Amino acid sequence: MQLTPSPSTRFSDYLTQHYASFRQALYNCQIGSKRYQIGDAIMQQGQDITQLIIVPVGRVSMHICAANGRRFQLGEMDCNYNVFGEMEFFTKTPCQWSVVVEDAIEIDILDIKKVEKLLLERPEFSLFFASALALDYQDSLDIYTYRLLHPITYNIAFDLLQHARNSMTLGRFNKADKEAERFGTSSRVYRRALKTLIQQGFVEKQGSELIIVDLAGLQKFVDHFEDYELS
Repeated sequence: MQLTPSPSTRFSDYLTQHYASFRQALYNCQIGSKRYQIGDAIMQQGQDITQLIIVPVGRVSMHICAANGRRFQLGEMDCNYNVFGEMEFFTKTPCQWSVVVEDAIEIDILDIKKVEKLLLERPEFSLFFASALALDYQDSLDIYTYRLLHPITYNIAFDLLQHARNSMTLGRFNKADKEAERFGTSSRVYRRALKTLIQQGFVEKQGSELIIVDLAGLQKFVDHFEDYELS
């Protein structure tokens, strides 16, 4: 969750008004800071959560692994005072996602017992967590639903459009194997689906970057995907 309240939520006016006192109270629970390098894991899937982490600035990625070794990447995030471990804090369960550093960053560490005591003494501060977690839940559910219900070619095209409009908070990877994991598929299937979009003339690859060259055509492809499948 992002510490700063989103302007789109129901309680945004109240949260904005009380944000300074919430942030100060939360940072009163800080017990230290720590630097991490690229590739380091801030949190690992399955570990017990004993601290909350705030990343003031820098990029991280999140992934989850299945018992069979397959990995699903959620994507990269440019942090702006993002909190990690907050869901597990409320559910009292082990870490669900591994959080990996993509830039050299410095994190702030909060004592989990102090945060717990703070929310019991100031329950109105729980509204910050509730609003942010609800927003994250809806965004994540959108991603999972599209991955589950639509073919890989459609998902890549739709994702490209969303990023072109800056309506995605999670970024793309510049490596095909990680992008394949972000779409829940193999590198071979991902490359084959991407080749379809390139052959249609909607996108082209420039180095490691995917560039939309026909925005209107890509939008039409998404809007009428079933027609393209049948043709």
